[in-house]
Amino acid sequence: MKGTILKMLGSIKNTFLIILLFFTVLTFAQNRSLFEQGKSLYKAQKYQEAVNSWMKIIYNEQHASELYFNLGNAHYKLNNIGPSIYYYEKALLLAPNDADIKNNLAFAENAKVDAIESLPKTIFYKWYHTISDVLTFDGWAYSTVLFSICFMLFFLIYYFSYSERIKRLFFAAATFSIVFIGMSLSMAYSIYDDAIKNQPAIIFAESIEVREAPNLGSEISFTLHEGTKVQLVEKVTDWALIEIANGKEGWIPFSDLKEL
Repeated sequence: MKGTILKMLGSIKNTFLIILLFFTVLTFAQNRSLFEQGKSLYKAQKYQEAVNSWMKIIYNEQHASELYFNLGNAHYKLNNIGPSIYYYEKALLLAPNDADIKNNLAFAENAKVDAIESLPKTIFYKWYHTISDVLTFDGWAYSTVLFSICFMLFFLIYYFSYSERIKRLFFAAATFSIVFIGMSLSMAYSIYDDAIKNQPAIIFAESIEVREAPNLGSEISFTLHEGTKVQLVEKVTDWALIEIANGKEGWIPFSDLKEL
């Protein structure tokens, strides 16, 4: 009886996996068809129809840098500056070294109304980012593990060796390993902390008044326009506290921006 039940459960599991595989393949085929359809519409200069086709892929929760890049191109052709910058930025998150994305993003940003100068960066800030950009968060985490293994190996060789020369050599190697463990661990935590705090968003409203408090009766601090990139600092009900590149902060309705 027990064996029969196990066979039935195995059969149900296999059937479920086959159905899941079927729907996965079907969804992939549909998304590929929609993507190619969008490309054909774009070539025919039917940009809004192309956007509609590609957005169906987004609704299917499929994401790819090529998809976002094409959406950015179509919105740029439609003169939708905010959405074009938004989708180029989304594409850049998935393919940070893609030259075409960077180039088109620069063109879209040139069409913005706002020209905000960033705060000057200190030499320590530049050093930190030069070092942190060498590896990703995962890369620094793996480096920590690698240096930890090296430390253990070097220490064991030092401990069990009878030669004074080898002892000095591997003691120095173990010491340097500890330094690199500390550095890589520190960089991993710093990059993770930066990623948590980093909440960029793009202004989608054509023009929006940034206020001193989260209500329409408060004083206006400054005005922003479509396509400007901001940092989302805090959200209170339907309002967002934002910070722009020059360090200024203010409140805008949350519906007037879109998080990346």
